[in-house]
Amino acid sequence: MSDEHLAGDQAGDPDNDRSGRTGTSWRASREVALLFLKLGTIAFGGPAAHTAMMRDELVRRRGWVSDERFVDLMGATNLIPGPNSTELAIHLGHDRAGRRGLMVAGVCFILPAALIVTALAWAYVSYGTTPAVAGILYGIVPAVIAIIAHALVSLLRTVIKNVWLAVLAVAALAAYLLGINELLVLAVGALLAMGAHLVRQRRPGGAPGLVALPLFGLGGPALPVFPDPTGGQLAQLFLTMLKIGSVLYGSGYVLLAFLRGDFVDRLGWITNQQLIDAVSIGQVTPGPVFTTATFIGYLVAGPLGAFLATVAIFLPSFVFVGLLTKLTDRLRSSAWTSALLDGLNVAALALMAGVSFQLGQSAVIDPLTAAIALVTLSLLWKTKLNNAWYIAGGAAIGLAHTLLT
Repeated sequence: MSDEHLAGDQAGDPDNDRSGRTGTSWRASREVALLFLKLGTIAFGGPAAHTAMMRDELVRRRGWVSDERFVDLMGATNLIPGPNSTELAIHLGHDRAGRRGLMVAGVCFILPAALIVTALAWAYVSYGTTPAVAGILYGIVPAVIAIIAHALVSLLRTVIKNVWLAVLAVAALAAYLLGINELLVLAVGALLAMGAHLVRQRRPGGAPGLVALPLFGLGGPALPVFPDPTGGQLAQLFLTMLKIGSVLYGSGYVLLAFLRGDFVDRLGWITNQQLIDAVSIGQVTPGPVFTTATFIGYLVAGPLGAFLATVAIFLPSFVFVGLLTKLTDRLRSSAWTSALLDGLNVAALALMAGVSFQLGQSAVIDPLTAAIALVTLSLLWKTKLNNAWYIAGGAAIGLAHTLLT
C-alpha cells in the first residue's frame, strides 16, 4: 500500500475498530514510533531545527502531509502553552495514526532525550561534571543551520501567499531581531492579518461564529537535595512541573525564569549554578529543551524524580494538543480564521528565521564550520539523504577537529 493511500485511510478515525482498518492503524503507529524515535535521537539545535527536520521527514521524504498542512499545524502550536516542537510532533502523529499516533509520536520524540539527560544527570551527581560535548556540537550545529535554512526556503512558497504577507514577514523578523517579545510578535502578526482581511471583506451580519482561541500571551560537585524524598516532596515536584508545563509560553529563557522562580527562589531545592547547568544540558542534548526538567528532577529526587518531572512538564502538551486537534481543521473553514492562521504562520516562520540567524552567528565561526554548512545545504538541494547522515557527519568532523587541535 502506498504512503498516499495510507495517508488517505487516516483521514477518518484510524482507531475505530469497526472501520476494518485496525491493522493499518497499527502499521501507521509503528511507522510513527520509529520515525519520532529517530528524530528524538538526532534532533539537535532547538525548536527551529526540530521543525525543519520534521518537515524534511514528513513532507519532503515521505509525503505524509502537505506543506500547507504542516505550516497550519506549526502555527496552531503557537496557540497553546508548552514546547512547540514537541506539540508539533504530537499533532503530526495524530494526523498520521489518530489518537494512538498522538501518544506514540510525543512519547517517542521525548524518550531519547529524557534518557540521555538522565544519564548525564547521574554523571553530574556522581562525579560533579558531565561528559564533554563541545567538540561534537562544533560540527553538528553548522549542519543543523543548513537543515533549517533549507526548510525555511521551502516553506516560504507555502506561507508567503501575497505581497502583504511578505511585508508582514519582514516586519515580524525585524521586530524579533530588535528584541520584541516573540509572543507579542505572534499575536500581532495573527491579528494584523485577520484585521486586514476583515477590512477588505467586510460583510453585513458580522464574522462567522467560531469560538475565539486565546493567544497567551557546569559547576562543582552536585548532590541530590533529598537523598530519600518523602511522598509530599515528590508530589510537590510533580505539581510544580505540571504547573510550569501548563502555563509556559516562549523560549528557553522563559523556561529558565519559571524554573528559577520555583526551584531556586521559592523552594530553595537547587542553586543558581545547578539551574544553569540543567538548562545547558537541555540545550546541548537532542530533542526537547524541556528535558531540562528531567535533569532538575534527578537532582531533587534521583531517577524517580527525573521520571516524575518529565511526565509532569510534558503532560499538559498532550492534553492541549488532544483538545486542539478538534479545532485545527476549523481554522481553515472560515475566511477570517483562515486569515488569522496565515498571519500566525508568517510570524512563526519569521521567528524561526530570526532564531536561525542568531544561532548561525555563534555556529559558523571559521572556514571549517562554514564548509560544513555549505556542503550540507548543497546536499539537501541535490539529494534526499536522511538528516541523520548530516548530523553524523558533522559530529564526526567536530570530534576529529577536537582531537587534532
